[in-house]
Amino acid sequence: MSRITSQIERRKWRHARVRSKVAGTSEKPRLCVFRSNKYINGSLVDDVKGVTLVSINTKKIKTPKSDSPFNKVNVSMEAGRELAKLAKEKGVEAVVFDRGGYRFAGRVKAFADGAREGGLKF
Repeated sequence: MSRITSQIERRKWRHARVRSKVAGTSEKPRLCVFRSNKYINGSLVDDVKGVTLVSINTKKIKTPKSDSPFNKVNVSMEAGRELAKLAKEKGVEAVVFDRGGYRFAGRVKAFADGAREGGLKF
C-alpha cells in the first residue's frame, strides 16, 4: 500500500476504522459528525434501514456574531442541543457516537456535550 499523505485521505481511513466498530439501529441510531472549516453537521442515522432520521447544520443556528475565537465551539454546542431536541421529538433517547475520524476535542466534543445536555444518552 502506498503512503497516504493527504489529510482528507487520512481522516477517511480513520473514519472507516471507527465505522467498522460503530453501527446504528432504530432504537439506538448513529450520531455522525462532519466538521468543515466553517460549519459542523450532525445526523442521526439508522444503518439497518439506511435512513437519516434527523440532521442539523450550524448554518441553521441563529447566534449573535462574535469576534471570539471560541464562537464556532459555542455554536457547535448549541447545534448539539438542537439536534437532541429534534431527536426527542422523533422518540430517540440513546445514540452511538461516530466522531467521523476527527479527534474528540474542540467543536466535535462541544457538539457531543451539547447533545448530552439536550438529553441524549451515549
